[in-house]
Amino acid sequence: MKTHLYFVRHAHSIYTTDELGRPLSQRGLLDAQTVTDLLKRENIDCVYSSPYKRATHTLEGIDSYINKEIVIVDEFKERVLSEKPVEDFTSAITRLWQDYDFSWDGGESNRMAQKRGVNATLQLLENNVGKNIVVGTHGNIMVLIMNYFDKKYGFNFWKRLEIPDIYRLSFNSKELVDVKRIWK
Repeated sequence: MKTHLYFVRHAHSIYTTDELGRPLSQRGLLDAQTVTDLLKRENIDCVYSSPYKRATHTLEGIDSYINKEIVIVDEFKERVLSEKPVEDFTSAITRLWQDYDFSWDGGESNRMAQKRGVNATLQLLENNVGKNIVVGTHGNIMVLIMNYFDKKYGFNFWKRLEIPDIYRLSFNSKELVDVKRIWK
């Protein structure tokens, strides 16, 4: 019996330094409706999300449609890049993908963030066998989780993601058997 995880990278948000409370932009609100429309076709059983507002707001429509409450899972929040803002985001993130054990001051290495996200994913798979599960999350942590199951999902894949984006990962038990993009 297959279990399907629908990883939803959140819709476009208005940048603020408040990671937890960053709201969706007008474009993000429109895209969140498209996310809902696409997921309505997938017979969703339950919805989990990062605690960040941009992730939960992206999923409010499907949550309402299936009439179940979003379950917050802290481990699906975005990776902590560093304690302080970095001067050059591209260089900072590139360095992390080059060395899985490297971390910026106060930040998470790829390995640390991946472990956190994978543990939460394995728990979902264990507790929701045969279900269609939506997971609202963020680009970096999503790709780190996917990378654990299949190494072809790495830095170059991450650079091509859209905001939002949706990938269905199909599992037999805890073995990844298929990945399909379902965004537009």
